[in-house]
Amino acid sequence: MQIQVAGTRAGALSGPRTLEPRFILGAQRQMLGSYRAWTQVALREPRPQAPHPRSAPGACACVPASRYCLAVSMATNLLREGSGSRKMKLKSLLLRYYPPGIMLEYEKSGELKTKSIDLLDLSPSTDVSALVEEIQRAEPLITASRSHQVKLLIQRLQDKLRQHSDHKFELFKVLRAHILPLTNVALNKSGSCFITGSYDRTCKVWDTASGGELLTLDGHRNVVYAIAFNNPYGDKIATGSFDKTCKLWSVETGKCYHTFRGHTAEIVCLSFNPQSTLVATGSMDTMAKLWDIQNGEEVFTLTGHSAEIISLSFNTSGDRIITGSFDHTAVVWDTATGRKVCNLIGHCAEISSALFNWDCSMILTGSMDKTCMLWDATSGKCMATLTGHDDEILDCCFDYTGKLIATASADGTARVFSAATRKCITKLEGHEGEISKISFNPQGNRLLTGSSDKTARIWDAQTGQCLQVLRGHTDEIFSCAFNYKGNIIITGSKDNTCRIWH
Repeated sequence: MQIQVAGTRAGALSGPRTLEPRFILGAQRQMLGSYRAWTQVALREPRPQAPHPRSAPGACACVPASRYCLAVSMATNLLREGSGSRKMKLKSLLLRYYPPGIMLEYEKSGELKTKSIDLLDLSPSTDVSALVEEIQRAEPLITASRSHQVKLLIQRLQDKLRQHSDHKFELFKVLRAHILPLTNVALNKSGSCFITGSYDRTCKVWDTASGGELLTLDGHRNVVYAIAFNNPYGDKIATGSFDKTCKLWSVETGKCYHTFRGHTAEIVCLSFNPQSTLVATGSMDTMAKLWDIQNGEEVFTLTGHSAEIISLSFNTSGDRIITGSFDHTAVVWDTATGRKVCNLIGHCAEISSALFNWDCSMILTGSMDKTCMLWDATSGKCMATLTGHDDEILDCCFDYTGKLIATASADGTARVFSAATRKCITKLEGHEGEISKISFNPQGNRLLTGSSDKTARIWDAQTGQCLQVLRGHTDEIFSCAFNYKGNIIITGSKDNTCRIWH
């Protein structure tokens, strides 16, 4: 059983350049990225709201110990050393289903903080009593008096893991969303609403339950390509445009808080950090920028790539960001200083996707050279090259636990690899066109793919069996996503529509 304990302080539309989404992959896996969503179990002082950004989950540095491969962050060691002079008081426990984990909300020196215990290897057969003992030895906040509560929470997580859904998706609603093709779709953490970006220069906010339009975010002077919620909080939206600007909006009112200016070419990818204090933008001008969402100021410009940046992603703790470029490299940056940490050099063609796994130990890059590469996130050393595709890799992702890797290719197939053995587990065959999007459901047992053959498909992640074909779009599907529970799918297409599937 691997346990990880992490602590932290609590224009004119005419004539836009046509840049195909297969080469510019913005709004990275909004619901299956490294954002956390929590279900609360109160101890003394219930706090039903989401954690404040300053208290968001943090550092993922870990060291091995014990028979459960217990991994404890340096932050936890520091807290233990200082506990004598500055007492810590546990306030509440928060249960996270995907990936399995528990978050501790506590008070230290009058300040509210949080830390997380990630149970990435939890299974229905795990010895819960032994696991709780391991957690108690690693975490001073979990005293003997709290052990029974922790045991009950872990048993609830096990019950969730035992649930196997054979859910069949049915078309709920077709939304004639925009007057020009869609570029991307993204859901908020709860799945209560989602956003669509379009060549018509707008981003729209939709109610998932009714399919009704809630807001039109109007103000860009060219294509709105990259879009994102600041999950898990979900109260802000960032939009990146071919007009070279990024805008920050209120989800509640549609008010534009800031327009971030400084790029000299199209913005094609963006992401919020997990603490919702920064938004990062990547551009065809070869640069990425970090922006402060409170004051609207530029924090850092990340320079060093020699060609367009088309992919970027924060790690779970928010202290690193990776950028992928057409210059065949990916770069890891320190978000506190804006300095380069390491270059990932090894691909022989453009990078299409670059991201961290959940515990921040590995990086996955996909490339037009038909391969994916797995890297050590600390050293930047290549750990493995995943081969087998006959054409460009257009998208790739980890499952929530980081155990599985999925790749999607222009050859019309997808593959699932074991992150541990680096071996191909299964091959997904059935699409009649290139696959530009792939993502795991939260449970990690299903895959969703979107293709130029106008369909999205749902697959068994272990066997590769196609379980369902989502038909109806009349042009290629550029974007598709699960909600956090995995029981709703949104698909967006070049046919100017998006579809809600229940």
